[in-house]
Order: sequence, then structure tokens, then C-alpha cells
Amino acid sequence: MFRFRDPIFLTFIIVAIGLLVYYFKVKRAKTATIRYSDVGLVRRVKTSFRLKERHVVPVLRVLAIVFLALALARPQGGRKGQEISSEGVDIVLVLDISGSMRAEDFKPQNRLHVAKEVIKDFIEDRHGDRIGLVVFSRQSFTQCPLTLDYGVLLNFLDKVDFGMIEDGTAIGLSIANAVNRLRESDAKSKVVILLSDGRNNAGEIDPLTAAQVAKTMNVKIYTIGAGKPGNAPYPVDDPIFGRRYIYIENEIDEPTLRQIAQITGGEYFRAKDEEALAQIYQQISGMEKTEIKVKEYLQYNELFSRFAIVGLLFLAIEIVLANTRYRKIP
Repeated sequence: MFRFRDPIFLTFIIVAIGLLVYYFKVKRAKTATIRYSDVGLVRRVKTSFRLKERHVVPVLRVLAIVFLALALARPQGGRKGQEISSEGVDIVLVLDISGSMRAEDFKPQNRLHVAKEVIKDFIEDRHGDRIGLVVFSRQSFTQCPLTLDYGVLLNFLDKVDFGMIEDGTAIGLSIANAVNRLRESDAKSKVVILLSDGRNNAGEIDPLTAAQVAKTMNVKIYTIGAGKPGNAPYPVDDPIFGRRYIYIENEIDEPTLRQIAQITGGEYFRAKDEEALAQIYQQISGMEKTEIKVKEYLQYNELFSRFAIVGLLFLAIEIVLANTRYRKIP
């Protein structure tokens, strides 16, 4: 796209062309006549090359005016551009690492291993969001604060394992820890995704009380109960017979997890296998979309220097020729 920023100066071009036309008319009108007795003598006299070039100086002057006027009019070349801005979501992933997560009803691995793989895919699918990681059993701690560096986050996720904390299930404490991570967040949307396979049996904070605090801070909590209904195979290492399996009862406190989600405006999900768990995280990811704004604009570049250089060049040539080759002798 091309435009003139100050087109008023283009009127100088009209004036310059008008002066040139006037110049040629005046020159033609002022053509001198000399009487000769024999016209043949005059015809044999050839017109000098210098006489033919007598209009060069005024033409150069007009060209200089034209290009300088174009420069003053500020010609600009434009191109379309896009300004893309995004308003990310702050997400804290809360992961249960209690002993019951060793249960292997999410074949062929235990619940924790499968959860880590699904969470990894969830993280890699997000763009422009700050994501943190909180783990819990009897206590809770921040494994990774909110970050945009997903490589660092995934590295911390890989290091999550059993035995990092004394066994137990402190759901309320883990929520309080996650909400505290989001306390100073300015994000439009603040989200906690909590995965657990048990019921709250540790910690000083009641899960529903923690949910009420989250609500006052506009933190939405999605809760996920992990495990198949009924009994689940649980590995036990026997010093004599090696690894064997016993069956433990799933103790997911679904009513509490559902209430936590309802209080904060989130949603409760039940994951009975790896495929269901992956679909749940995908569904949550779809509900918590990063807002992307695209603003189109035109960016103009100044082109006046090109016209100014040409105009000054014509002006310089005109001055030189007017004072040398075509200099008028008084």
C-alpha cells in the first residue's frame, strides 16, 4: 500500500508543470526573425547542438521541483502486520503421591506413573500459561512454582516419586498450598487441578474450608478421583517370595472431591483407567483456553529520502550546467 502523508505539497508539481508549459509558449512567441535576401543561404546553416539543448536547464529545474515536492509530500509504503497478544491461565497441578497411588489398576503401570505421563502431555499441550506443581501425601510442598519454562517443569515432574514425604493424604493442606501459589497472580483465570485416589486423613486444614478460601480468591478447582471401582492390585515386596500382589479397597472420597469442585466453580471427574484420565485432562484443557487477541495494523515506511536524493541530484546538475555550459553572458 502506498500513500502520501502530506499530499498538499503535490500542488507544487502542478505549479512546476504550469511554469514549464508557460516557458515553452513564451520562447515560441519570442522567436526572433531576420530578413534575408536569399533564404537558401540560411537553410544551409545547421542548427548548433547547443541551441538544441537550450531547454535542458529549465527542464532539469522542473524535474528537481517535482521530485522535491514528492519528497515533501512524504511518500510512504505500507505493509500489513499482526499484533498477537495472549492472556494466559495460571494453573497449579496438585498430585497425590501417597502409598495408595502404587495400585496398578491403571495397567500396565501404577496410578502415579500413569498420572505423570498424562500430566506431561497436558503441559506440552498448553501455550503461554504459567504452570506450577504441588505434591502431597501427609504433608504438601511445592515441587515447582508457577513458570513458563515447561522444560524445567517437566524435569521437576520426572523427579516426583513415592517416599518424598511421609505417607498419608492431606487434601486440604495441598489445596491451601496451591491457592497460596496463586495468591499474587494477576491472571484472568486461576486454576487448580487436583488428582487424588484417597480421602483426607492428614493435615491441619479441612478440604472444604480450603475450597472456601480458594473461592474468595477466584481460584477454580477441578478435582479428579483416580482408580477403578472395587479392589485394586497393590504390589508388596516380600523378602522371601519377592514381589507379590494384594488387593486393596479404593477409598476415593468422591463426595468431598465433588463438593470442592462445586464450591469453586470447577468440576469433578472420575478416572477409571489411563484413557479416561487422559480424556479428563484434555477436557479441562479445552475448558481453560488461553485468550489470544489478534490486532491487524498497517505499518508505513518513509520513502521521502529516495525522492529527495533524485530531486537534489537534478537541482545540482541544473546549477552546474546553468553556470558552465549554458551560462548566459550579459
